[in-house]
Amino acid sequence: MQDDLFGPLQSPQSPQASQPHEPPAAPPPATGHRAARAGSAVQPAHFDDTLRALAAQLPATLRLGTSSWSYPGWADLVWDGVYSAQVLARNGLGAYAQHPLLRTVGIDRGFYRPLSASHFARYAGQVPPDFRFVVKAPSMVTDALVRSQDGRGREANPTFLNGELAARHFTLPALEGLGARTGALVFQLSPLPWQQIERLPDVLERLRAMLAAQPALGAAPDAVLAVEVRDGAWLAPEHLEHFADVLASTRATYCLGLHARMPPLSEQLPLLRRLWPGPLVARWNLNPVHGPHGYEQAERLYAPYDRLHDPAPEDIALLARTLAGVCGRGVHNAFVTISNHAEGSAPLTARRLAEAVAAQATAQVAAQSAQHPPGATVPPGCAGAPHPHSSLQAPP
Repeated sequence: MQDDLFGPLQSPQSPQASQPHEPPAAPPPATGHRAARAGSAVQPAHFDDTLRALAAQLPATLRLGTSSWSYPGWADLVWDGVYSAQVLARNGLGAYAQHPLLRTVGIDRGFYRPLSASHFARYAGQVPPDFRFVVKAPSMVTDALVRSQDGRGREANPTFLNGELAARHFTLPALEGLGARTGALVFQLSPLPWQQIERLPDVLERLRAMLAAQPALGAAPDAVLAVEVRDGAWLAPEHLEHFADVLASTRATYCLGLHARMPPLSEQLPLLRRLWPGPLVARWNLNPVHGPHGYEQAERLYAPYDRLHDPAPEDIALLARTLAGVCGRGVHNAFVTISNHAEGSAPLTARRLAEAVAAQATAQVAAQSAQHPPGATVPPGCAGAPHPHSSLQAPP
């Protein structure tokens, strides 16, 4: 039975925050790569039949990818040799999109300065029709504070959650430029000042108005608006129903944020249950071993991002179980982007997650075959059958 489609409410506490992990065997850092000339075309790595077979086992509606693509250390994982970060940023996306598992990618650069429709169109022109982008909204509408260059909040941001600006500088250019290749348009709300945390119901209503002001997504059939937060208060019992109503009423969804600032994945799933049925968006940003401000530490420890350093098997297992449930009937989309800061190498984490999803799908098929012989009718709620919406939407 799939009464636990989104996994258990509580999962065993991961030991990774208190004791070091011994990473699983991984290929040693590659050496002796062909040196690429500056400005030369980027070529993909050689992808063996095992990787292609794994990709074929995944649901068609599941798109895995990474947070960006300009990493020289991905030689032999994504690229055929060593290229500079500058060359990869300009010319690497087409080669990235040939990786069998990587069918989406994050575009985060617009968080700092809005991108034009022509910028988005250049990205769209480098990938196949089935590729989808996960795009992060600009901070001008997602950060409650105007910040100095060191990230400190200086003053209140007067354009925070401004629906008209969000549409003009984000949603409309993305839809125009990416077209049908639009995936998730993510409003990642930066940590709120305590004054707004105390008035979170008011902030939620401002969020509702902002989302409602966005244009229709009909020209991009897979597009979805998603909201990611960086304060656990949004998921507190006294705000959870309100948050779910805001998202449901505007046809938006919640973006699972695997980040050290947020509660574990198991504690974020109750909100997703309230929005079921619908698409899933997840961004795996930062391993909690580094703390909420640990990006620089992760960069120092993980670069050049060619192997795993801090595996997170509990997160892999629960996320895979959730993805298999959401995508199992081939109806609902799922977009997952993974940072190098998650486990050390985003392409390797994507492969581990793909293997776990494929194993879940195989187990579900086996369970269905055992419980319901060929020709038998599969009752709702069983493995491989649609889950009754009421049980998913009920409070956990």
